[in-house]
Amino acid sequence: MESRLPRRLGLWSTAGIVIGITIGSGIFRAPAGIARLVPDSRLLLALWVGGGLLSLCGALSFAELAAMLPESGGFYAYLREGWGRPIAFLFGWSELVLIRANALGGMAIVFGEYTLRTAGVDPATHVLAARAIAAAAIAFAAATNIRGVVIGARIVGFSTAAKMAALAVIALSAFALGGAHGAALNHLTASYASSSSIGAGSIGLALVSVLYAYDGFGDVSFAGGEVSNPARNLPRAIILGTAAIIGIYLLTNLAYLYVLPVDEVARSPLVAADVMQAVFGRAGAVAVSLVVMISTFSAVNGVTLSAPRIFFAMAEDGLFFRPLGRVHPRFHTPYVAIAVSALLGMALVMSRSFEALSSTMVLAVWPFYALTVGALFRLRRRRPDAVRPYRVAGYPFVPAIFIATVVWFIINALITAPISTATTLALILLGVPVYFFSFARAEFR
Repeated sequence: MESRLPRRLGLWSTAGIVIGITIGSGIFRAPAGIARLVPDSRLLLALWVGGGLLSLCGALSFAELAAMLPESGGFYAYLREGWGRPIAFLFGWSELVLIRANALGGMAIVFGEYTLRTAGVDPATHVLAARAIAAAAIAFAAATNIRGVVIGARIVGFSTAAKMAALAVIALSAFALGGAHGAALNHLTASYASSSSIGAGSIGLALVSVLYAYDGFGDVSFAGGEVSNPARNLPRAIILGTAAIIGIYLLTNLAYLYVLPVDEVARSPLVAADVMQAVFGRAGAVAVSLVVMISTFSAVNGVTLSAPRIFFAMAEDGLFFRPLGRVHPRFHTPYVAIAVSALLGMALVMSRSFEALSSTMVLAVWPFYALTVGALFRLRRRRPDAVRPYRVAGYPFVPAIFIATVVWFIINALITAPISTATTLALILLGVPVYFFSFARAEFR
């Protein structure tokens, strides 16, 4: 299928989208929850490295698919070609009703909370105000992306550069100045639990938060139909962006643990603010709140740019509601799909907590990551002569490791959090009757 959307995104804009989407609220929210589950500095750092390597395995696999099938819709196109229309529809359905709306809402809530924190207002006592700001952020991101993909990409690029610079300042200032404020190298090896007391269940639950922070490594493929020279730029952008994120996350967590022992990290939901307050006082906490605002708005804008392309591509194929395939006559963007995604995100912002939104998103999207990487094996067998400008390094071991780890993660979630996990999976499977009643006989275009 040839995209009707113009190819305007270059390598650095595309890599910026990868980083901008991925580095959102997770690096500022997740460490406390992880430290509560695994109160061991070395294991905590190992989880961040392991989550990064797992994401890199996925990114390498996605890079081959992105170069082979450089279409708008990303995951949807790979699942359609690898597994067929029913599975591809189920992914799009899940994206619409669960994945992207929850992700968008979760990041926007953090933006709203930190906006109030920067202004000296406690978001815990002004919940409606925080959520109203979050909804406004989603609306603004939607409007700019309807106006044009280049504008949206520039916003992501600018805010991505700002957040990376700010995270570097946090890390460098912690290492350079933290020694005078209680920082110590032995914090990096401290443990407040025996290794035998930290079971696989706790590690699996902690991995949920780690994977939430790393989610986004393949999302730029949604806009594959708008990337210039996609066979070259898409895989390079995915790999470069993911590698940069691993380095940023590890450095940031080292800075957190250098200044605060792991037990204090566990008691610090706003760990970045507490670290900066320890080093610079109140001004440091305000500064890092600004960083979080930049980071989360960048992620909100990045998701608003990329995810609606799934619904656009599906509608183009006759596998989704046709209005979602409309392209704006002036701006040449999938404006209906963008507007629908924004409205769903705004609705969830006003009705669910950050924790509920982030957990649902992770449990809903990672099974499709495994299926997408599984499509790589099927396409290697079914289309051995297809043009593959990039082939995943370490095949078949790299994609197999990714799939096996995701399967373990899902099984562990069913054991440790059966109700929420089963509910999420049931909502995904609700798309099966929708497909067979409404789209199974639709003509594929």
